[in-house]
Amino acid sequence: MTLFVNALTQLDASLWCPHRGLIGVSWQVNTELDGELGEDGMLFDFGHVKPWIKSRLDDGADHTLIVPIDAPGITVSECPEGLAIRTTTPYVMEVRGPQQAFTLVPAAEITSSDLAERFAEEMMRQPPPRVSAIRLSFQDEPLTGASYTYSHGLRRHDGNCQRIAHGHRSPLHIWQAGTRAPALEAEWAERLADRYLVDKSDIEDNHELEAKGMLATRYRAPQGDFFLMLPRERCVILPTATTIEQIAAWLANEIAGGTGQATRVQAFEGIGKGAIAEHTP
Repeated sequence: MTLFVNALTQLDASLWCPHRGLIGVSWQVNTELDGELGEDGMLFDFGHVKPWIKSRLDDGADHTLIVPIDAPGITVSECPEGLAIRTTTPYVMEVRGPQQAFTLVPAAEITSSDLAERFAEEMMRQPPPRVSAIRLSFQDEPLTGASYTYSHGLRRHDGNCQRIAHGHRSPLHIWQAGTRAPALEAEWAERLADRYLVDKSDIEDNHELEAKGMLATRYRAPQGDFFLMLPRERCVILPTATTIEQIAAWLANEIAGGTGQATRVQAFEGIGKGAIAEHTP
């Protein structure tokens, strides 16, 4: 017997791509479980499936930086913050933080299918009663309009969003004069694609790095100390914390100011959630 649950939860994270660098991902999680029926006529109570699997993803890759440690140019070492990840290709990056902020995968590149298989295997080490096999699939949300991936960290967050390099894949909707503006959506999605969104107050004053075209951000959060260094061109600086509410407000303000028209922005944080902001110049 096979039990299935589609759209059981979603996984939001960042990953290091040997071709694109730091990118955000948002995957819908689907699952199938094989096993024998119990005396109650059930394999696994639906009410228990979701929290059982979600808790294991939340304690695993969700809101972490997923690192393919066999990719070219990657080194991993211990440091006072916990772990240090350094890269050289496709560009230089250094990120440091507590160990739970990273998911290290012995692979040359991260794919959603390989990662889902890896997590299913880990779950089967201590499966629920009567479950003989678990299959997971991580799927991108089907999108027809403009979208972008971004990474960020929220210093003031008391949950896993405080981790300095986690991210999302997000659509972007913009209205002017009551009508969707697909050209503006495409323009701003391109500006934000594969970028790190940083709170201006978290930027470290380092003239030596700045002279090399690099930007460093550092903060202390409840889970520990975090540091990230990236090429300045890979970053977008916001005057506020990079919560989805502030991202939506910043976008509405920037677009309205640049076009001279009242603007409404619906900014998504991954799949099916986000914030709406409006601004009139």
